[in-house]
Amino acid sequence: MLMTFDYGFTDDQKEIIKLAREIAEKKIKPVRAHYDETEEFPWEVIEDIRKADLFGVYLPVEYGGFGGANTEMCLVSEELSKACGGISLAVTACGLCAIPILLFGNEAQRQRWLPDLGSGKRLGAFNITEPDAGSDATATKSTARREGDYYVLNGLKNFCTNGEAAEIYIVFATVNPVRGPRGITAFVVEKGTPGFTFGKKETKMGIRASSTYELIFENCKIPASNRLGSEGYGLFVAQATFDFSRPGVGSQALGIAQGALDETIKYIRNRKQFGQTVISFQAIQHMMADCAMKIEAGRALLYSVNRTMDKIQKEAYARAKESGKLVYEEMRALNPGRVTKYSAMVKAFCSDVAMQVTTDCVQMCGGIGYMRDFPVEKYMRDAKITQIYEGTNQVQRNEIAMMMIKEYASQMVQKELLKV
Repeated sequence: MLMTFDYGFTDDQKEIIKLAREIAEKKIKPVRAHYDETEEFPWEVIEDIRKADLFGVYLPVEYGGFGGANTEMCLVSEELSKACGGISLAVTACGLCAIPILLFGNEAQRQRWLPDLGSGKRLGAFNITEPDAGSDATATKSTARREGDYYVLNGLKNFCTNGEAAEIYIVFATVNPVRGPRGITAFVVEKGTPGFTFGKKETKMGIRASSTYELIFENCKIPASNRLGSEGYGLFVAQATFDFSRPGVGSQALGIAQGALDETIKYIRNRKQFGQTVISFQAIQHMMADCAMKIEAGRALLYSVNRTMDKIQKEAYARAKESGKLVYEEMRALNPGRVTKYSAMVKAFCSDVAMQVTTDCVQMCGGIGYMRDFPVEKYMRDAKITQIYEGTNQVQRNEIAMMMIKEYASQMVQKELLKV
């Protein structure tokens, strides 16, 4: 029996892995090629995931969740992504929508939206990207004008994951363009709100089972109670959300990488060249070993960072229930710094691993690895986006370096103060 590492997972977490893996094998693998080819949204599979209660594993039980945090979400994402990165994204995109509501929503807002997101009854989406505001979110041009108890939204958002399939959207717009980044504000917009329509559906290289749309807002009137946090607080909402969501991208990337390696080994164990199996060639064995080492290193980083993040998030939520403050406020009280550096490390490292591993898997499989009727090339196409969305890996490296510079400067100041 092969030895596997569980990274200290609890029995409940192991059950989540088992259930997600079963859905991946029985429900996703048989249909992944169909959805990749047709680019249809996989509603039948989504229903299976709903029935398994995997949508809300990361949410507190008060909102219909499992009571977990980042680790549980990443376990589901990794297992589902081993079968199909596009289909798994429908689940994790709901998490990206729920995180800012959990962190910055008041109790009424949490009760209003989280139970539906946690049950999968309604899918969620998070959209900050615009044609001129990608990595530079401060360039947001969409506007939100206050009119009494409402805001009127105008603007265009693009590259929205879950697109038309979602019903609850996190949207960022500026309430005061003159203030630049400090004018950006976060809102929850529900599908069906007058003035909210959909534009172009994107045709993508990979994750084709995931629908990606433009969102159009034309005098879209939403209640002021749909605002998350204070006016001008939008960038804090986005940054804190990404701090906790980027490991989810890392888990998707690792799932894609592991899925590609599993398919590759299955093939090269039987494929013969020069009178022997391809897996018996030392050059191939070295590539296999490198792939396995990179995946395991990424997994160790991912779940060690998650443990720290889980502790902060769970304790902050418990304190927020008692104090009535926002979860984010309690989080800052517990940990004045941000987990940005480590979150960025997870996202950048794991997604780079996914691209390296899937490319090597295509190479190990040879010509068949390049063919559309063989699953490995799909993993390679799916892997690429993990290096791009939720901040390109170049931006992640900027974040890591910036935090290192700040930490070093802070250490120097403290040393000087001790001399006084």
